[in-house]
Amino acid sequence: MEPIRQIDDILQVLNDCGVKYILIGGVNFLLHHQPIATFDVDFWIEDSDENRTRCHTALAALGASWGPDDESWREVKDLPANWLSRQGVFCLTSRHGWIDLFRAVKGLGSWSDSRQRARTGVTANGTAYVGLSDEDMLQCQLALPEEERKLDRVRVLNAALRRNRGDSPNDQQ
Repeated sequence: MEPIRQIDDILQVLNDCGVKYILIGGVNFLLHHQPIATFDVDFWIEDSDENRTRCHTALAALGASWGPDDESWREVKDLPANWLSRQGVFCLTSRHGWIDLFRAVKGLGSWSDSRQRARTGVTANGTAYVGLSDEDMLQCQLALPEEERKLDRVRVLNAALRRNRGDSPNDQQ
């Protein structure tokens, strides 16, 4: 299956299940700025019991699997209902590719504040999604240790923010 179609499939299932999410990471950057190679789809989910239940349903529909270690790895549909409250970040596999779920994101405040700043979009195949704002994407990069920052993203995001403010390309921040 082609990668973009896989992304659409993942987004559509989360949408159909009513999961409250914000698309973050490389796929969000890809959809808003530049085509880049990315190997997973990253989501920041609203951290409530009800939303974790909806997310569990969506992940089961996607054929996702997770486990705290290799011996415990299993399909999400076979996990107890409260498994998404075990830790802050989950790295899963699915028949559509790798999915990372975050209950909190370093460098950002509350999910609801970021959701208010987020922007909605539609993929090339017509699937709706909610993606992290450029301001918040930049804050995520700046919260990383300097050696881990993706400097190309920082440059592109700074340029996009300057354009959005109406600054000339030669203006400094």
